[in-house]
Amino acid sequence: MFVRRRKLRLVTDRLVLRPPLHSDFTDWSNLRRDSAGFLQPWEPSWSSDHLTRKAFTNRVYWAQRSVASGTALPLFMVQAEEHTLVGAVTLDNIRRGPAQAATLGYWIGAPFARRGFMREAIEAVAHHAFTALDLSRIEAACLPENTASRGVLEKSGFKYEGVAQSYLQINGRWRNHVLYANLRRDRRGRTTVG
Repeated sequence: MFVRRRKLRLVTDRLVLRPPLHSDFTDWSNLRRDSAGFLQPWEPSWSSDHLTRKAFTNRVYWAQRSVASGTALPLFMVQAEEHTLVGAVTLDNIRRGPAQAATLGYWIGAPFARRGFMREAIEAVAHHAFTALDLSRIEAACLPENTASRGVLEKSGFKYEGVAQSYLQINGRWRNHVLYANLRRDRRGRTTVG
């Protein structure tokens, strides 16, 4: 018996969060290309084919497999009224069993930064993770000097937990990251960076 799955869509005041579609290629590649100087200091080095249709097609297929298997939730952030792609948020490395945890990653195009879109998306994804996916913990990491990323995490309910040495290669170098987490039932109160 064939069962059709309901399409995954999270709706906020200004955004629709949904998995990427093949038809998003031009909007995605243009936004990433035009925002390269804004994004690359904070991201792993882009491969030589990063902005190609083939790489994007592979990304779409990975997203479909990840959603179907429950291992990740890659979502594009689309302005609801204008139908404009503004960025992406991904709940990745979803771990079941005793952990019930996942890792959050995100990016936003330069023209849409500091307008509250990312906070809106992160809060929607966290709510979905805690209610629909029954996760207990969402983890996130960013470079210590990325004050915008740290700010959006803190405003979205994430609490500082420490520093991971040589956590990820960013822009070609192993970099320390500050670690944050949001818990479904968080009684820790406000934390401050030590």
